[in-house]
Amino acid sequence: MSPLFPGLTGDPTGAPDGRPALRFGERSLTYAELAASAGSLADRISGAGGRVAVWATPTLETAVGVVAALLAGVPAVPLNPKSGESELGHILKDSAPALVLAAPGDQLPSAFGSLERIDVDVDVRASAGAAPRTTYEPAPETPALIVYTSGTTGPPKGAVIPRRAVAATLDALADAWQWTSDDVLVHGLPLFHVHGLILGILGPLRRGGSVRHLGRFGTEGVTRELNDGATMLFGVPTMYHRIAEALPDDPRLAEALGRARLLVSGSAALPVHDHERITAATGRRVVERYGMTETLMLCSSRWTPPDPRPSVRADGEPRAGTVGVPLPGVELRLVEEDGAPITAYDGETVGEIQVRGPNLFTEYLNRPDATAAAFTADGWFRTGDMAVRDPDGHVRIVGRKATDLIKSGGYKIGAGEIENALLEHAGVREAAVTGEPDADLGERIVAWIVPVDPQSPPDATELANHVAGRLAPHKRPRVVRYLDALPRNDMGKIMKRALPSD
Repeated sequence: MSPLFPGLTGDPTGAPDGRPALRFGERSLTYAELAASAGSLADRISGAGGRVAVWATPTLETAVGVVAALLAGVPAVPLNPKSGESELGHILKDSAPALVLAAPGDQLPSAFGSLERIDVDVDVRASAGAAPRTTYEPAPETPALIVYTSGTTGPPKGAVIPRRAVAATLDALADAWQWTSDDVLVHGLPLFHVHGLILGILGPLRRGGSVRHLGRFGTEGVTRELNDGATMLFGVPTMYHRIAEALPDDPRLAEALGRARLLVSGSAALPVHDHERITAATGRRVVERYGMTETLMLCSSRWTPPDPRPSVRADGEPRAGTVGVPLPGVELRLVEEDGAPITAYDGETVGEIQVRGPNLFTEYLNRPDATAAAFTADGWFRTGDMAVRDPDGHVRIVGRKATDLIKSGGYKIGAGEIENALLEHAGVREAAVTGEPDADLGERIVAWIVPVDPQSPPDATELANHVAGRLAPHKRPRVVRYLDALPRNDMGKIMKRALPSD
């Protein structure tokens, strides 16, 4: 396998030494400076043995620390700085890192105990003029990262992600999005997840392009960076919702987004009404992609806006509500509850997504039972996500099997499409849909609503008729409950298990 980062290993096909690589606020590194600082750190940790933890704050030090671990061939364990003591203690015990990398001055919690600490030195003066580090490229199956899942159904599990999965995903996205060294990515995503770290930091570095991290997401930063030459924006639905809300009163934001070559949303479904508002104001369509910790990226629309580069092609416009088609190298199928494959691409038949391909993780660390349960006998990974496929093969996610598949009156119903319909109602700010036991229907559909006007929320009958008119009568909510806000995790996903019990 070729080096993960040709521009950092002395490969003559890599990026020019003086080309910008990373920028966090006012601090930045060129490829030469990154090669020197990460290479020096790689030399220090290459003999550490085992794994290294990375205190993954949204800083230059986190990016340099992870790159150094990859250059050294040492698995990196990115840690969420917002983790509670119990969760952090579990992850540290489970992953058993030899040391932790952190920015100078970071105060680490007591859960780290006496674990050896190395401060990441990002000194561009010392790095200037240093030669790129030529490294041995480990075997493709060598673990690159151990990323812990959210732990919604128990303690977080460490997904072991090999180097070949990182390379396969980033190269497949480069093919789908025509991602090149000319691209400048802007985002404000956290760096302890696949989205912000692998796609948002390692992606630009593998291409030889650059990334500008906002530190903290804000529409002002998006406007500034896109007006200053950035070509791509990555975000989650919460971020794009804030963009959609701001657009009517911010013509500079609309102008900046209109300049972007590619707007990408992921980690959860982007509501259709936000798609429509952004497209109407900017002329740009948001591309949705689909993946998860264990699989990295699985699907995306293969489309970019009109581009002056002759190599850029359009394979079909993205459609709101779909995550596109499987990426190169990814096998994807839908199955019934008994495991029988679904062959109908009718846009209605709901099944669980199962996948195979070079983008998959190898195992859950220290959990052979969970690893075995996650795969079928013939090697398909059970994602737990439910979807339908349109006649042209586009995939539409309708929810998680554990929380979003509702069996009501003999129908299998995905919560996601009902949530999208509810969000199209003018009186609904946020919506979540669940099922609860019903003696007659098996399960009844429950809508959790955050109204635009808490003093005058839309009533249950109005919302039920609204959904029935857009979807089908059996998909209307039978119960409506009102909240001030929906519980969300740090990636903006709704935490349905945290909804009130009644």
